[in-house]
Amino acid sequence: MNENVSNKIIGIDLGTTNSCVAIMEGRNSRVLENAEGGRTTPSVVSFDKERKTILVGKSAKNNVAFNPDETIFSIKSKMGTSEKVKLGGKEMKPEQVSAIILRHLVDYAEDKLKSELHGKKLARVVITIPARFKDAARQATRDAGEIAGLKVERIINEPTAAALAYGLDRTERDQKVLVYDLGGGTFDVSVLQITKGEEGGTFEVVSTAGNDKLGGDNFNQKIFNYALEEFKRKNNIDLLAEVKEEKKNETILRLKAASEEVKERLSGNLTERFSVAYIPLKSGNLVNIDIEITRARFEELSKEYMRDTAVEVDKALKEAKYGELKKEDIDQIILVGGSTRMPMVEKLMREKFGEKKINKSVNPDEVVAIGAAIQGGILMGDVKDILLLEVAPLSLGIETDKGVNTILIPRNTTIPTTKKQIFSTAVDNQPSVHIRVLQGERPRAKDNKELGKFELTGIAPAPRGVPQIEVAFDIDSDGILKITATDLQSKKGESLTVEGGRGLSKTEIERMANQELLNRAQTYCHTFGKQLEEFKKHKDFKEDDPQFQEFKKLYNNLKEATKSAEEAKEESEKKEKLLEVEKQVKKIDELMKLSNELMQKMPKEEKKDDEGYASDGEEGVVDVEPEKKDDDK
Repeated sequence: MNENVSNKIIGIDLGTTNSCVAIMEGRNSRVLENAEGGRTTPSVVSFDKERKTILVGKSAKNNVAFNPDETIFSIKSKMGTSEKVKLGGKEMKPEQVSAIILRHLVDYAEDKLKSELHGKKLARVVITIPARFKDAARQATRDAGEIAGLKVERIINEPTAAALAYGLDRTERDQKVLVYDLGGGTFDVSVLQITKGEEGGTFEVVSTAGNDKLGGDNFNQKIFNYALEEFKRKNNIDLLAEVKEEKKNETILRLKAASEEVKERLSGNLTERFSVAYIPLKSGNLVNIDIEITRARFEELSKEYMRDTAVEVDKALKEAKYGELKKEDIDQIILVGGSTRMPMVEKLMREKFGEKKINKSVNPDEVVAIGAAIQGGILMGDVKDILLLEVAPLSLGIETDKGVNTILIPRNTTIPTTKKQIFSTAVDNQPSVHIRVLQGERPRAKDNKELGKFELTGIAPAPRGVPQIEVAFDIDSDGILKITATDLQSKKGESLTVEGGRGLSKTEIERMANQELLNRAQTYCHTFGKQLEEFKKHKDFKEDDPQFQEFKKLYNNLKEATKSAEEAKEESEKKEKLLEVEKQVKKIDELMKLSNELMQKMPKEEKKDDEGYASDGEEGVVDVEPEKKDDDK
């Protein structure tokens, strides 16, 4: 390991809506606050057109009004797909955007742990993912870590991480724990057996189920749709059809933000208002949308989603690896994810399992990151009395004769694992076999997801059924699958590491990592360049101040290195220039220290920002009054 890299491993919950970072200190976990003092950070990335910089977190979320087309929400839902988004005028893959979020999280963690790192950098991470993430999304998450310059020590399923956080100090007795994890974009339910041992506890996942297309965003959308329908019913205006075309994306994002806020507030209040002001129409008018929604109406709108989660809970109980579980077999229920704060979630769990089984000792927003940090502690050897046994969430197999899905690794098999099976040819003198890798439970190959395919050639001529082809499936602790096919006569073999057909090549990862480095350098150049100009204008400024001279020197070195890398045309030249950029970026801590010291000498005068929209009653505004009605049925 690089001697400048700390041995510490941090846990990261890379969420759809919010992300969280934690670390183990001995046997105690600690959530690391961001620069604003928040314990979670919005998983939002935006491009600041004025400053030409990339924003992450709260500042990115606030930038949506100024650059809606380049403000990216819920990128996690696109992981493992070929979709691209635009940021700073450039097209980016989901892995690149996730890498920007990861880098931001690690940077603020470094700042928080500065006194403990003794000048070293954080690079080792455990990242959590939904249990139902497909192989492509798992690999994309690992790729995002590499692009961010991190060493991803382990990928861990979110429900498992939550159970680890809950059960770390509760291994004094055997118990079965059900984790109900309703995140921003996915729903997972897992059952874990926590078994007491002489030297600690074993956490074994005995089943997992869920829906990778159901999450808090779906509940937000119900409020979004309801508000627009009510607005149209009362005013005969199809808002999204009538809004100014150039303002449509911004309006949609404002309406979505209002939907999320209403959902959150309805967890504590029986009635809320959906309010968005000054929406510009094609007619030139501005309209205000102000709709009342009750908790009862919201729950009625969302009942299909709650039914869906109940079905998955029942499936997890039914398909437990050691036999079907009854509701009475579950000792504790852990609710994970901000959306589990909705009262209807707790009501559902109470009705199914009883009042006393819901455990409220864990924070649903932080528990997954804490579990990831515990996994980091296990890998570092600081937590020695925990054994974690994960499972494959879906069955894995290959297509065989007549389009049959032949399963080699059944769902809920403990991983890591290796399974082998002998196959043969379907026709006489068959010279090759095509191996088509499948994920899913359906008996027909065509009804399952294809993860990849490859061909084994050079099979010696022989009657059908005579050649022996050994197919081996090897799935590691991160859930990444490697398949090998070997002709046992010739010993010739072929293999495939499943990346869902969309895993990035080493060249792509390197290119994206270099682009991420350049993005960071450009942001630093803008930030410190602006500070340099402010220092020069200050009444107490002295050109010959040694600290200013050192600050200026470091800034100029960074600026020149960044400019040279941007202008490099040849790939070999660009690589050489990027090495210098990396060298200068490593001196950022020094630049920040000098900047802080200079700001103490030359404090900035505080200015009041003019915020908000125009006041009520402005000309051209159509103010739509809400119609009150009884929604409690």
